[in-house]
Amino acid sequence: MSIKSKLKTFFFLDDEDYEYEEVEDNNIQEPRREIKPSPQNVSKQNIVSLQSVQKSSKLILCEPRVYAEAQEIADHLKNRRSVVVNLQRSDANHARQIVDFLSGTVYAIGGEISKIGADIFLCTPDNVEVSGNITEFLQENDIHHSR
Repeated sequence: MSIKSKLKTFFFLDDEDYEYEEVEDNNIQEPRREIKPSPQNVSKQNIVSLQSVQKSSKLILCEPRVYAEAQEIADHLKNRRSVVVNLQRSDANHARQIVDFLSGTVYAIGGEISKIGADIFLCTPDNVEVSGNITEFLQENDIHHSR
């Protein structure tokens, strides 16, 4: 027995017990199947509307004077809008409470809070990237003006 017949016997489990009949029919043709993409297979997950991107790029300027106004700023942040908060007209106690509240809000949404001036803060949601550092520039400027 050759290797080929041994493999046949092994894989087909002794097909010697079965009888095969060869039939030749040249008139039979198998139909070709064309595969067309169905609507279920087409994914639209990578399509982004430019209008939605433009709507989310607002910058809000706020000048809260009391702690109660901090919630409105937090709502802007939750709606993915950046907010510049000017606390120069707030008393020190309210300003500290507002910054504490906004720091917690920004942390919860994965954003950032940065001091950009004397009692002025920039709060950004996670869809806004802030680069650079103004604080160092302000500190250097204060040193030059105090001389």
